[in-house]
Amino acid sequence: MHVIEVRNLLKRFDGIDAVNDISFEVEEGTIFGFLGPNGAGKTTTISILCTLLSPTSGSASIKGYDCVTNPTMVRRSIGIVFQDTTLDKDLTAYENLMFHAYLYDVKRSEIKSRVSDALRFVDLYERKDDLVKKFSGGMKRRLEVARSLTHRPSVLFLDEPTLGLDPQTRANLWEYIVDLPKKHNVTVFMTTHYMEEAEVCDRIAIIDKGRIIIAGTP
Repeated sequence: MHVIEVRNLLKRFDGIDAVNDISFEVEEGTIFGFLGPNGAGKTTTISILCTLLSPTSGSASIKGYDCVTNPTMVRRSIGIVFQDTTLDKDLTAYENLMFHAYLYDVKRSEIKSRVSDALRFVDLYERKDDLVKKFSGGMKRRLEVARSLTHRPSVLFLDEPTLGLDPQTRANLWEYIVDLPKKHNVTVFMTTHYMEEAEVCDRIAIIDKGRIIIAGTP
């Protein structure tokens, strides 16, 4: 089943095609790697899929919900980890996830168990009462992954999740990412610069100057 479908997607800014007539699909329960240099169109594509931008033309859908005509259902179906942290550093790890659960209208009877499960998944449960400002960069990124899972999305978008992390921290974070489909029943769509990360994806697409130049298995 295709959980993501993109057809002839075009996004133009001031006469420049940031995304130029791209098409691809992502199978449910897989890890899809989206590769390309800076400015290639990766983040623009994710922004359209996450309903943050509207395309100039073409279509994109998540779980059959059109990203333009049904953005509410798309947003309920996805989780996002951006390149830059969006955590509240003056709250604890637990409080950050609780706040996220309330925003997504998670049932009150399930919030505590979901938050605890997500923290345990990324090995941060023992640090749940610590302020985020005390966390390292790798711990913050793991916490963002945990937060994105609290409302149980069908698709998780990771925009260069290991950017700026040291090699050991990158490797540790990647161990959690590869377990996401089987342990949390989520499809992962991630952008990366690192070929070693792309090699463990189920499928990849390489984009350059707004066009997909190759797609297939690593």
